Amino acid sequence: QVQLVESGGGQVQTGGSLRLSCRFSGYTFTSYCLGWFRQTPGREREGVAGLSAGVAYYADSVKGRFTVSRDNVENLLILQMNNLSSEDTAMYYCAADSYRVCHSGSWSLPTNYVYWGQGTQVTVSS
Repeated sequence: QVQLVESGGGQVQTGGSLRLSCRFSGYTFTSYCLGWFRQTPGREREGVAGLSAGVAYYADSVKGRFTVSRDNVENLLILQMNNLSSEDTAMYYCAADSYRVCHSGSWSLPTNYVYWGQGTQVTVSS
């Protein structure tokens, strides 16, 4: 059974940075499409970044500011977030599913993922 546990959320001022981590356990870490999503109340969950087989994918809203990476030794999925704005305030979730999800170009669709973490809150204040 795949388990995902996020950490690293918190409160930061506009223009600041945060580093989110997602610890993956259960199966072979490198075989999965891994995604970061975020959600605010009343809005649908949206894809932020995806990673599979060394290829990274980003939503247009975070390109140039966020970087997704993986630590294969520690089985961590990492999201480095820089130059944060109030629009980045949300609950952030990591997700995992077959590598085919990323390769099909559908990494940003939350319905394509079976495994989810519990989320970590990011709040950006001015």
